[in-house]
Amino acid sequence: MASSPPDLEKTSAGEAVQVNTADASSGDEAHSALRPPTARKKVDIRVPPSLQRLNDWIESLSGFEARGITRVLPEERQPPSLASDVQVAILWFSANISANNLITGLFGPLVFGLGFGDSVMCAVVGGLLGSMSTSYMSIWGPQSGNRTMVVLRYFMGYWPSKIPCFLNIVLMVGYITLSFIIAGQMLSAVSDGSMTIAVGIVVVAIVTWFVAVFGMYLFHHYERYAWLPQLLVLFVLVGSAGPHFDATLQSVGEGAVLAANRLSFLSLCLYVPNSWAAAASDYYVYYPEKTSRLKIFLLTLTGLWVSFTLVYMLGIGLASGLASNQVWTDAYATSTGALIVAAFDGLGGFGKFCGVIVALGIIANSIPGTYSAALGCQVMGRYGEAVPRWVWSCVVLVIELVCALAGREHLMVVFQNFLALMGYWVMVMIMIVLMEHLLFRRKTAGAFDWTRWDDKEYLPIGLAALVAFLLGWVGAIMGMYQIWYIGPLAELAGPSDIGVWVGSGFALVSYPPLRWLELKKFGK
Repeated sequence: MASSPPDLEKTSAGEAVQVNTADASSGDEAHSALRPPTARKKVDIRVPPSLQRLNDWIESLSGFEARGITRVLPEERQPPSLASDVQVAILWFSANISANNLITGLFGPLVFGLGFGDSVMCAVVGGLLGSMSTSYMSIWGPQSGNRTMVVLRYFMGYWPSKIPCFLNIVLMVGYITLSFIIAGQMLSAVSDGSMTIAVGIVVVAIVTWFVAVFGMYLFHHYERYAWLPQLLVLFVLVGSAGPHFDATLQSVGEGAVLAANRLSFLSLCLYVPNSWAAAASDYYVYYPEKTSRLKIFLLTLTGLWVSFTLVYMLGIGLASGLASNQVWTDAYATSTGALIVAAFDGLGGFGKFCGVIVALGIIANSIPGTYSAALGCQVMGRYGEAVPRWVWSCVVLVIELVCALAGREHLMVVFQNFLALMGYWVMVMIMIVLMEHLLFRRKTAGAFDWTRWDDKEYLPIGLAALVAFLLGWVGAIMGMYQIWYIGPLAELAGPSDIGVWVGSGFALVSYPPLRWLELKKFGK
């Protein structure tokens, strides 16, 4: 971002923190007359003067973002510029050329028994589909000035939208816990075990905490430059490990088994970029209101798809050469992080330096997730909103750190299986937003009153969205093929994970008639 965004949310020492059901920014007073009286209720929470002074001092720091989930008004946005446009793509590219996403590529040959060609095709197509869904959700940031889970209130209703909001908090915390563990494994492998995994986790967590607490201004600046050393060492990895890649590796199985394995790996490659959809517009709220939706979509798509394609292919390459490289096999037996470090084998001290850079690159991936999880805590309720965003960032980071430290030996496998189950709801949510936008509001989507972001009288009741979301989950459960559970439809179809597709279909089929019923019943 070109400059630090203005904040109009500072309070004087000793005052009560007021949580408006309208915008907390003073510039929104002009819109207050448009709201019904019930929309302007306030919850006064008396804050001890010492804590208020501490909060005021922290928010006065240069570059600190005091804003939480209150809407960013058009006059508060940054001016349009080429640098800001380029930053859209750089943000996503920088955040996702990371080791945790590279490890996803390993699953093609190692878990699903796919050959090099099959794995690459599934990764490219799956990455494209997942990137497209996140790119679609990102367009709402400049239009509304609201965070993703606040925007969701306009499509799912004030109360039903809290369900995906909670799920997103769990999802972000879980993913970052995994990322911290992987970074700790890599730093431990670089030091030949002299540095414990726990120390590596703490190092990465501290930097993530600092940037996430400061907020959008520092976050954008960090992501603007973090990609360059990452990209350079990944090119070094290609040169070091590339000769051991086995492009002739063939898939195991045939017929329905092979098709199922392809579908499962494609779904996994889709889900990882798709999981950003629940936070996509969080990072664009300071962009001008009239920013082209197509431009935001295409730039986001470029950053996401290019980054995921690159790291997926590197992961597939490492997996393809694992059987013929004993050094890699031994390293993989230690940890997945150690395998990535072993890919620089033969480069001596420079290879270890590259391993450190790759491990620290996970920070760029962890910052936006921590930031969005903190915002989600505010969206959950008016009392959550009363707690400053930076406090929630600290709370979220502590939870991530404790989970990573406590589970660094065993929790990683548990979280991998658990997060696979969590992924289905994101696509169901996107389907509901798409139908509401393109079917029911195709002529009036630009007529939302974004200033009434927590006016319960204005926002939809959301019964149709709630039922469709729950039915989508039922469909996903029936179609999932996971280690912990195999659904009846998955058993009929064979060993393939079709939950994401069946769940989306349930939402797609059930939502339109329910939505028309709600329109007729409530006259909206």
